[in-house]
Amino acid sequence: MSKKMISVRQTGSPIGRKDYQELCLKGLGLGKMNKVVQVEDTPSVRGMIKKVHHLVQVKD
Repeated sequence: MSKKMISVRQTGSPIGRKDYQELCLKGLGLGKMNKVVQVEDTPSVRGMIKKVHHLVQVKD
């Protein structure tokens, strides 16, 4: 069974944000503007995306 993957692009900067938001971006594999990563679609990843939804763009 293949795992569902989603694309996440960083569209905002963590400068001036709370520490946990920067840590969520790093946990997703992001760190620079406009970087795109493919991550597995799991509840834990969706939770991290929800915490930084204003800094990222998601494509299913």
